[in-house]
Amino acid sequence: MLITPRAASIGATITQIDLHQPLSKNDFAGLLQALATHKVLCFPRQTIDAPELRDFSAHFGSLQTLRSGQDKSGFPEVSVLSNVRQEGKIIGIPDAGQNWHTDMTYNRSVGYANALLAFKVPMRDGQPLGATEFCDTSAAYDDLPHEIKQQLATATAMHDLNFYWEFMRREKASPRAPLSEAERAAYPPSRHSVFLKHPVSGKQSIYVNPSFTTHIEGMPKEQSDALLKQLFDHVLKPEYRYTHRWAVGDLLIWDHLTTWHNAIADYGPDEPRLIKRCQIMADKIFTPEFVTAALSPTS
Repeated sequence: MLITPRAASIGATITQIDLHQPLSKNDFAGLLQALATHKVLCFPRQTIDAPELRDFSAHFGSLQTLRSGQDKSGFPEVSVLSNVRQEGKIIGIPDAGQNWHTDMTYNRSVGYANALLAFKVPMRDGQPLGATEFCDTSAAYDDLPHEIKQQLATATAMHDLNFYWEFMRREKASPRAPLSEAERAAYPPSRHSVFLKHPVSGKQSIYVNPSFTTHIEGMPKEQSDALLKQLFDHVLKPEYRYTHRWAVGDLLIWDHLTTWHNAIADYGPDEPRLIKRCQIMADKIFTPEFVTAALSPTS
């Protein structure tokens, strides 16, 4: 397995590994360290499908099963992000991720990583469309003014799925139906620290995002809004950003604890995009015994 970092702080390419095969303990240890270090890992030219994607993702934590967009081949942990139509119906979720965010911060038990595999990539004039942008929230934390770090060192913020859901319906003309009362009850607003310590690297990151974070607790709305805007503007500076332009066969996994991402919707309904996804929960990665065992060398 070869790990080739990008020149910037975020992103690396992983080659000389066949994900048809189960991960060895040493390879998983290397990937766990690489994910904490580089935040976004790309495995190009993979020819796997839903079962191998599920098995690869499950090494990192439990997998979330979503309410919609499930892969139809019998793997409910695998969802489909797609604008492709079959029999007049879109076969997946067409507008997922189209705003800066970190997945699953609305959960009490947060997300750890996403693993996405590209099957169809829209092309125009020989160039790929539908790129995914990333921001490095760990590097952004390092460069925060000392007084902001002190002010928010123990602060918490609220995250709400409905806040994002209604934004997509209002601002992006999303066809998604409003969340039902039962769905809103199943995903109530959740509280998380504004700054988060990574369980592998030990580094701090900024753990608020524009899509799900509604306010910082314990301060007037005007002050909370101003501080959140300051944090958001800081994270979005060019020096913390990376754009991944997809190719068929790319498997991309990224660390939710240290990144934001945004799906660029620059393609039309007649330009097919189809990606399969697993969402990995942070139930294992915050368990010290799991991390220690995963990183311990084999004889």
